[in-house]
Amino acid sequence: MSNAPAEEITTEEVDLTAANHVIDKYLTLHGNLMPVLQGIQDEYGYVPRPAIDLVADRLNIYPSQIFGVLTFYAQFHLKPRGRFIIRVCVGTACHVQGASRIVETFFDKLHIGHAETTPDLRYTFEKVACLGACGMAPLAMVNDATYGKMTVQKVEEIIADYNQRPMK
Repeated sequence: MSNAPAEEITTEEVDLTAANHVIDKYLTLHGNLMPVLQGIQDEYGYVPRPAIDLVADRLNIYPSQIFGVLTFYAQFHLKPRGRFIIRVCVGTACHVQGASRIVETFFDKLHIGHAETTPDLRYTFEKVACLGACGMAPLAMVNDATYGKMTVQKVEEIIADYNQRPMK
């Protein structure tokens, strides 16, 4: 059973130069599929369909085997994600401290829901079970930055801050 949310697979054209470099790096490594897929996702931010076909061809495995891995592990994504990944904890400690209000405020301000990405690819929003910092509840993260004791006002400040940041 997959841990990853169901995602529509995109079929856009992609420059596969970076994917070829990743495959070259791990080509002779036994058990190379995971590091190849991780490297490709690091390069593109997700695993594009053309890269899946390239990996299948170069590693001599079926695309269905690759899809099995990609859909089993929640770390992999099959469609583009935002530059800024916002995660809000909805675990017990955060829930009782008002996480649902924080989630709804992000939804309202960004006009996206759980596991969705803004059309400009600036933000992806995710509700997560736990971020491991219950003493800071309610908690949000943007990429690797942690924001504790979240309030509606802090949501607005975070969005204003990240709206000013460059996309790359």
